[in-house]
Amino acid sequence: MTERWLYAWGLGSVAFGGASLLVPLYIVQLGATPVQLGILAATAAVIAAPGAIVFGRLANRVSQRRPLVLVTLVGVALALTAIPFLSNITAVIVANAALWLVVSSVAPVLTMLVVDDAPESAWSARIGRLNKFQGYGWAGGLVLGTVWPFVGPLVVGAATAGPAVDVTLVTQTLFWLLAGCAALSALGAARSLPRPAPENHVTSEHRVRRIARLLASSRGGVKGATFAFSPNRLYWTTRNIHPRKLAGRFDAALVTYFAAATLFFVGFAAFWAPLPLFFTEASFGSGEVFGLYLVSSVASAALYERAGRLASTYDVRLLQSGALTLRGVLFPAVVLATAVGAVSVGLVTAGVVLAGIGVTWAVIAVVGTAIVTRLAPASVRGEVLGLHTALGAVAGGIGSVLGGWAASFGYLAAFSVAGGLVLLGALLVGSLRVLSGGTRATEPPAQPVAETPPTTVVPAVSTEEVEAEAELRAK
Repeated sequence: MTERWLYAWGLGSVAFGGASLLVPLYIVQLGATPVQLGILAATAAVIAAPGAIVFGRLANRVSQRRPLVLVTLVGVALALTAIPFLSNITAVIVANAALWLVVSSVAPVLTMLVVDDAPESAWSARIGRLNKFQGYGWAGGLVLGTVWPFVGPLVVGAATAGPAVDVTLVTQTLFWLLAGCAALSALGAARSLPRPAPENHVTSEHRVRRIARLLASSRGGVKGATFAFSPNRLYWTTRNIHPRKLAGRFDAALVTYFAAATLFFVGFAAFWAPLPLFFTEASFGSGEVFGLYLVSSVASAALYERAGRLASTYDVRLLQSGALTLRGVLFPAVVLATAVGAVSVGLVTAGVVLAGIGVTWAVIAVVGTAIVTRLAPASVRGEVLGLHTALGAVAGGIGSVLGGWAASFGYLAAFSVAGGLVLLGALLVGSLRVLSGGTRATEPPAQPVAETPPTTVVPAVSTEEVEAEAELRAK
């Protein structure tokens, strides 16, 4: 696999990362209410899940997968070009949903292109490299959004030769700059995307389970702190879910953890949905808001590897409940942090709190996968991990609407509701003493994925899968 197409895809990821925050800030400029901001986030989260599943299944049936990637990049370029011409908030919400439909839908297709024509021994390295380029691109989009309010007026002013530059025009040009990144990415991808032969496409159920295990154990990207839902994982980990097979396999401990996860996933989304409007009303500029999100994302990404080592060494019950408790406290603390002294001081203190929130996500994401892996019966471990991923998608939609509605009563109230849900989840996790002793606290053992940094516990492989892999190697 040559790397030229990865550079092209990384450029497209710049557009995705910038758009993830630029669209919410744009409807704030248009006068959006907290409820509308919550609906914006909810529609994007809810539509991403079926999009990934439908596109993934379509990719399994076509002889050439490259056009699906190109259609996605062109669609993103068109959406980002059109959105700044829209002045109706509802129209922007619809356009944003369409944008994230195509972005989320292509994720499974990219994974297929990465592993097609490659031996299984190379899959881990290839998926890791794809995630690396996507992460760099996403962070680049946040960096671009951070500096554009300072660079943009110079560029726009030079182009218009006017004494004053309209802030709305600066925002529009950033949309078009991101659209240009997506368009250039499409051109580069058209020239360099791999062309695997149809007979080498990954379609067997054994290989699907293998990819699902790799994705469940791969490190999170830069976007994970603020855009936690992964359509790619949702597709691969839910392909083999059979309700009848799962019936009766959930014991009290696993049910308790899923209840806890529902609470804290809803709480996370309830916090992030109205946050851009809160920061704007706190007199932070769009570049400063981008910078705060970047701080949280980078702090999270930097701690994934260490969180994996902690999950393999220490009591996961205490790690998870402790990280959740800290996050639950930090959510409402954002309001207090921004109220400290002048705007510049509030910006620094808010940055410290956002960095802390990012660090807690690194622990929660990695340790959460380890806990589900340990609590799930070996025969349905993959299916249970898939349900855990799907739960995050559903909770994201519910939490976004809840956060937007609660923010209409005040941001301290909204962030306190979000933090309270997370704290309730922490209490339930803390009650799972089965994770602190006995075989269920130590099985399955930590197994780092070959050729990528070990960041979490790899789901144990069932006996049937071991036999299937041995049979494949013998052939």
